[in-house]
Amino acid sequence: MLVTKLLPLCFLISQAISDLPTNYEYFTSSGISSGLSAESPTFYLNGKEIYIYSGAIHYFRVPRAYWRDRLRKLRAAGFNTVETYIAWNLHEYQSGLYDFGNGGSDMSDFLHLEEFLQIAKEEDLFAIVRSGPFICAEFEFGGFPSFILRDGDKLWVRTNNEYYMNYVSRWFNVLMPILAKYQFTKGGPIIMFQVENEYAITGYEDHNYLWNLRELMLNNGITELLVTADNPWKGTAGAYPEYFLMTGNFDSDAQTNLDTLKSMQPNKPVMVMEYWSGWFDYWGNAHQTKTLDQFHEVYEAILAYPASVNMYMFIGGTNFNFLSGAENLAFDDWNTDFSPMTTSYDYGSPLAENGDYTDKYWLTQELLAKYNPIKTKLPAAPELSQRIAYPWVTLTKQVTVSSLIEQAPSWKTSKPVSMEQMDINGGSGQSYGYVVYRKTGVNLAKNSWLKIDGRICDTLIVLVNGVRVSPIIEYASDLSNFGTWKTLEPSIMINTDALTGATIDLVVENWGRVNVGAYRQYKGLWQGDIYINNEAVYDWTMYALEFKKSWTDNLYSWTDVSSNNNEPVLYKGSLWVDGTPADTYVYMEEWVKGLVIVNGFVLGRYAKMGPQQALYLPAPLLKQGSNDIMVFEHYRAASQVKFVTDQVYANH
Repeated sequence: MLVTKLLPLCFLISQAISDLPTNYEYFTSSGISSGLSAESPTFYLNGKEIYIYSGAIHYFRVPRAYWRDRLRKLRAAGFNTVETYIAWNLHEYQSGLYDFGNGGSDMSDFLHLEEFLQIAKEEDLFAIVRSGPFICAEFEFGGFPSFILRDGDKLWVRTNNEYYMNYVSRWFNVLMPILAKYQFTKGGPIIMFQVENEYAITGYEDHNYLWNLRELMLNNGITELLVTADNPWKGTAGAYPEYFLMTGNFDSDAQTNLDTLKSMQPNKPVMVMEYWSGWFDYWGNAHQTKTLDQFHEVYEAILAYPASVNMYMFIGGTNFNFLSGAENLAFDDWNTDFSPMTTSYDYGSPLAENGDYTDKYWLTQELLAKYNPIKTKLPAAPELSQRIAYPWVTLTKQVTVSSLIEQAPSWKTSKPVSMEQMDINGGSGQSYGYVVYRKTGVNLAKNSWLKIDGRICDTLIVLVNGVRVSPIIEYASDLSNFGTWKTLEPSIMINTDALTGATIDLVVENWGRVNVGAYRQYKGLWQGDIYINNEAVYDWTMYALEFKKSWTDNLYSWTDVSSNNNEPVLYKGSLWVDGTPADTYVYMEEWVKGLVIVNGFVLGRYAKMGPQQALYLPAPLLKQGSNDIMVFEHYRAASQVKFVTDQVYANH
């Protein structure tokens, strides 16, 4: 009897839901006459009141094949808007060369920006675009392309500096016409643009800079609402309230922060641009978490205020390739307090790195249903895809770093300089990977000492005649030993017996450029001279180990795997996939330090010190049949590569 009574009720509820308008139907059913307005205490979109409930999805941290799935999950949770940064360093991968999915860089398939925006609209979402030029985002160099560092001291970022603005102008003159086509008032999804990001942290308060960014946007057809975003307690230091709506970034004390925003902009909408749903991880530190209760308390307080809010992040995703950022709390240019970030950018978000729902997702869905005064049609939450722990892969072939060096782009220099100053890549220098400083024909007295001026940027392996003589960096405690950024003026004995005509290779890894607060982010050995027995050594040959797909796929000198390696080695094996590939994780806790490369694509860095012990390998990077699995291991290889279905966190 009860079931009989419930069936009509369920039908009525279902019918009521199906009768609801979509997001776009509600706001555009009578045509589009105006965009997002901030001229009253609440936002109005096309003349109708709106609270913006947004979630951050960075297209460059999620495989293109999964964009629709992640965006639909966002909409299914009750959000009406997606927010994304624009990664300048990916789209302008070399100075004056651009990739928007049309090829040129290894990240090309992640860069179909227009497709991402179109899918957002198809999934009934508006869009907030945070176009920088600086984005922070715990991303490599805060989104800046490293080639701007080649201008040296005459260039100063995040100011109205002529040399910096020349690069920004060229970039915006390419980017903004693309974005202009997708504005809400042009029939697209973009309702808001953020200019710069957390500008107050610089202390510059350069209104001319913000003005010129605005002019570049307006001159390229941008007409939607422009905003800035800073911590509310920093006041108007990063803002220009006459021309930009101020929004706030925080994850605690919602009432105070929202009251502060309101007091600085009376009779304007109150919006949180970043409510931090979790936090990120550093190599060598414990995994960061935010409890469901902590998340709930502040998010609900924002919604109840009521305020518009963008959740940073809805899904964190992955810092594929070499794209994780870093921090330097000394805020200097010398790597003094360097802390690199992990490949995973899971962030403890409502949607996990792999797209799984978490408890935060279901709580968010409940809260948005409670507080959103406008009811629109929502899709069902998509089903999850299954992951597979593939069979272990035995690595059967290898190329030593000595052989890799011989096959790498090279450049000669009298004194050691940074990787960015190498005259390669069409005059853009080296951005990512490893830089090697080689000196041949060196006569070494017994017990010779190598010394380096300044600090290493970031870690160093020393080889003499192809044999590693520097210590292994395996555990977090090893970061205090020779070979890392932590030691000023590092030195090491490099031989015990006298050697004639020796070859010295100094292999330096770039662990990621600082993404905020320190901007002369040169990598390599660039802070002075290199000495042997207190005598400066000149005339070096530098080699760029960038691990670009076009290079890795054409390597030669592969040999059978040796058990006696005492230098970094690139190993190769094959993973056979029957049928349609599935997501998996590459489990690397049995290895020490290095890179995983799948079908020529750099999946990311691994480090036994943790906390991340597995690399997310999404199915779109695999193919049916044979898949090349390569591991560039710095120190000690495991016998096999293993796969698991979930992330593993552990510290060593």
